[in-house]
Amino acid sequence: MGHMSINQLNRQFANAPDKVDITGAQMVLVMKLTAFCWNVQDGRLPPKDLADFQRERALTQLPSLLDFAGYVLFFPSLFAGPSFDYVDYRRWIETSMFEVPPGTDPASRPRTRKQRKIPRSGTPAAMKAAVGGIWIFLFLKFSVWYNADLVLSDQYVQYGFFRRVWILQMLGFSTRMKYYGVWYLTEGACILSGMGYKGIETRTGQVRWNRLQNVNPWGIETAQNSRAYLENWNMNTNNWLRNYMYLRVTPKGKKPGFRASLATFVTSAVWHGFYPGYYLSFILAAFLQTVAKNFRRYLRPFFLTPDGQRPTPNKIYYDIVCYLTTQIAFCFTTAPFVLLTLPSSLLVWSRVYFYAVLGTAASMALFASPAKPYLIRRLHARNQPALQRAAAASVVTIEQERKSKSRYGDYRDEEEPPLMGLPSDLGRDVDEAVQEIRDEVEARRRKGKAERPPTGVEIKAAVEDKLGRKL
Repeated sequence: MGHMSINQLNRQFANAPDKVDITGAQMVLVMKLTAFCWNVQDGRLPPKDLADFQRERALTQLPSLLDFAGYVLFFPSLFAGPSFDYVDYRRWIETSMFEVPPGTDPASRPRTRKQRKIPRSGTPAAMKAAVGGIWIFLFLKFSVWYNADLVLSDQYVQYGFFRRVWILQMLGFSTRMKYYGVWYLTEGACILSGMGYKGIETRTGQVRWNRLQNVNPWGIETAQNSRAYLENWNMNTNNWLRNYMYLRVTPKGKKPGFRASLATFVTSAVWHGFYPGYYLSFILAAFLQTVAKNFRRYLRPFFLTPDGQRPTPNKIYYDIVCYLTTQIAFCFTTAPFVLLTLPSSLLVWSRVYFYAVLGTAASMALFASPAKPYLIRRLHARNQPALQRAAAASVVTIEQERKSKSRYGDYRDEEEPPLMGLPSDLGRDVDEAVQEIRDEVEARRRKGKAERPPTGVEIKAAVEDKLGRKL
């Protein structure tokens, strides 16, 4: 991480796009090496102290130098990812990855070539490569029309507000095309090698090749909330941050809290680099996550039936508004990720009147006002009778009732790990941080009382007792 950070700073200050940049490959290596170290550490712990995920990936013996080098320098994913754990690489080398469960119908076994154990992967790999090529072609076309130079030019301010927002949206979309294309090509290379194999779909009998899927363009471009948007982007980085940072800094027996979220956020930010634009995007996206969660908790249930199981006829309008809001909010938020520098980012934001910043601030103020308790009361009055009737008739279980109640604030939502290092609930994390500080201050205050220095009289008495005479 340190060497990568030095290279990122060098790239930032040199500002020479024509020079070879190795930081992308180093970012992949950081994920692989940190995961490998944690796997080795897990192999030294008793299995009973490990979670299922840790137990599956624990390394009780170090691999040979050749195997380690093969894992770290695995060529199909060396330059742009995706990252994966050493246990997957070992199972691929040993071909145990391709073993079918006992009792599998021979007709359902994936076809192989001659005596090879790796199923035929040419067709799915070629399809990925073709789609990746299409994305790259579209990027080359769209980037001519929508680019950073356009939004920084004087021509941009001549357009109306809505057209400026549209151009900002298309700038983000054209930039994402580049990543879609590269990640599809690398995923196709991994599929061709067999590393992308993920078993057989039990219902259809089809071979799954999505073990190393890194992006879901459809999920991103149709996302109706911030979580759906982020969880479909750079999936393997999300997995790495969750499994090897967020959960690792949490003491055993405790739930992840503010410290875990902060450590994950800092790691993700530093891992990406030091351009100010990255941090503008990260900070605003963290607030967007909180706002989106509040709307989902306290407004969305009005568009569901009182038992929370089915949508109402008006739910389609809620979904449309959520889709449009999510897309235009994230095109604003991710603009600094493209522009990188602070002056350029703030200039473009100002040209669309900081609409996402103002909207986020207004939404947070709304849920910090009496409107939030009012919404909760309305939801109780609307939904509670239906839940009570269902419970009395044993139509729903306690778990179903708990989930339904959580939709309008009776219970806290299940703990959600951060995506791309962004806190899943910034307000909750801030509250936990304040509480931790208060607890620390109180503990030190008590410790100070318990360990106060002795008084002069007490010191004199102790000396006299030691000497056996009066002073």
